[in-house]
Amino acid sequence: MEMLNLSLPAANRFATDYLAGSAELQSFFHYNFKNEMDYVHRLDELQNRNFMRNELADHIQSFMSRYAHSDQINANIDKLRQEKSVAVIGGQQAGILTGPLYTIHKVISIIKLAEQKEAELGVPVVPVFWIAGEDHDYQEVNHVYVMNNNKQEKWLYPEKNLEKKMISEVCINKDLCYSWVKEIIETYGETKYTKEVLAFAIESLKTAESFVDFFASIIMALFKGSGLLIVDSGNKELRKLEKEYFMDQIKNHREITSAVHEQQQKTEAAGFANMIDISANAANLFYYDEEVNERILLQFDPQSGGFAGKNGEVTFTFAELMEIANEYPEKLSNNVVTRPLMQEWLFPTLAFIGGPGEIAYWAELKMVFEHFGLQMPPLVPRLNITLLERSVETDLEELNLDLKEVLISGTGGHELKFIDSLKDREVEELFEKVKANLAEQYSIIREKSGGIDPVLMPMLEKNESILMNQIVFMEDKIVEAVCRKNDHILRKFTRVENALRPGGSPQERVWNPFYYLNKYGLNLISDLLKLHYEFDGTHKIIKM
Repeated sequence: MEMLNLSLPAANRFATDYLAGSAELQSFFHYNFKNEMDYVHRLDELQNRNFMRNELADHIQSFMSRYAHSDQINANIDKLRQEKSVAVIGGQQAGILTGPLYTIHKVISIIKLAEQKEAELGVPVVPVFWIAGEDHDYQEVNHVYVMNNNKQEKWLYPEKNLEKKMISEVCINKDLCYSWVKEIIETYGETKYTKEVLAFAIESLKTAESFVDFFASIIMALFKGSGLLIVDSGNKELRKLEKEYFMDQIKNHREITSAVHEQQQKTEAAGFANMIDISANAANLFYYDEEVNERILLQFDPQSGGFAGKNGEVTFTFAELMEIANEYPEKLSNNVVTRPLMQEWLFPTLAFIGGPGEIAYWAELKMVFEHFGLQMPPLVPRLNITLLERSVETDLEELNLDLKEVLISGTGGHELKFIDSLKDREVEELFEKVKANLAEQYSIIREKSGGIDPVLMPMLEKNESILMNQIVFMEDKIVEAVCRKNDHILRKFTRVENALRPGGSPQERVWNPFYYLNKYGLNLISDLLKLHYEFDGTHKIIKM
């Protein structure tokens, strides 16, 4: 494998400016991820705080016991118990078959940054992946994109879920999922690794009861040698560790909302749209109603001083909600505002690995952290990676395409220019003359016919349209014939586009890792982890 670093714009303007080191944007954060001394200062800050290290380590050990384990995992659980240890943490929803490639890239980012910071700082640094199992957006996790007839297709997991269940609570039908996964892998084509990869997927499915289980089984089997630790934010046992923090959130709900709004005024003044949609009476907590199997967003009711579902589904007094937090914390869960807070309270977080969207919305939380006497950890952009296969690189060279340009804009413009270069200019001019002549003659006919009988006009216009369409049809057919003669070249444009910029999106946001595992084997992940990565904001091109 060979790595090439390219400077590319991020997915949004905020993230692009953040990577560029904008001084104005830096004012929205407490630490500069590019400044090595900021990590030393962060260590000092964490040493002055208390964490439930043993309780958290016990929970993680218990939670992870059902998944693949290793000596490295056991060592990192022990590290977490140590007073001076810290964590590099990042998270993602539990996509089926891991979801898009960027989930794998985020895990690699967490592991590699933890390794680097442990070597630099001389303290135990543990990599932690936070599975967003409390999220209920089923549509975000229930699909995989595959190629069919040179076009990307979105294949939905065939079991519907109409309830707003937390993903941790969404059960998985093993027989149905097995057939679906088998069909997906078949679309990738038979390779020497196909049987092994299919067996791996099925083995991961065997003990899975939910989407989170299936996700965690795959991730831990792929990364067990790295010592990665995982938590599920939707796990009931983890909620028991969070009860005091839920109570703090309830007591301070108005201050939390006010702090977000005040910080948003600053980001707006800098010219950025709000990322977090938050009402004036937001409680920033969800209540899980087991009777209807739904996660209900709570709002504060200023008149009663209590809380209610956004649509009136449930109502609680302040005392009742505090009692739920204390006695039944598993019924509560965080929203986009309070999840980073909960993560900060639970873990001694040296650094947070985030995607472009996460970095933008964390900028709106600075004053929330400050309200609780906390500072946000350094926000390190996750590694942006594109896997460049040798055959695709060859196509790029033969088409004389610039890799950076393709990653930004795709191949569409170049393909149109190539098709245009194939056209016979003499034939093109003849068709233009025929169309102009037809329009001119019909203009004369309309003028004459109008004086004879105006009723003929609609029929005449329809007749002209039919003839004009036939000429255009024939013109297109000639272009198609020319293209067919050059189909082998046009297919290369399509291959490059599908590989690097499918549907106008980055590769890592569309394609699933199993396509590459099927082609290069399960050792692909360990090979990627052997590479040295700089967290400098550049896009990593990995030549396969």
